[in-house]
Amino acid sequence: MDHSTHTRLSAAELTESNLVSAPIYGAEDEKVGTISHLHGAGGDTAQAVIDVGGFLGIGSKPVLVALDKLNMMRDENGNVHGMTSWTKDQLKALPEHRD
Repeated sequence: MDHSTHTRLSAAELTESNLVSAPIYGAEDEKVGTISHLHGAGGDTAQAVIDVGGFLGIGSKPVLVALDKLNMMRDENGNVHGMTSWTKDQLKALPEHRD
């Protein structure tokens, strides 16, 4: 996927309603997880809980990542997704997040 034409979300757009269920892609453009929910009021200071691994949410591991570590963007069809330099294995190695 060519992300060069995608528009980065503004801090005001970094809300739970925009980001829940957004896929997160790694450096090799592979899907590494999906945002399940946010902690905080949104914006750059919020944290995202990303479900990593598993299938359809079963067997996935929730990890907590600061939103400022993700490049959240919208594609030409309006779909929101994120990019990170982390691999799926690096995310899986993070501590499991428990609400």
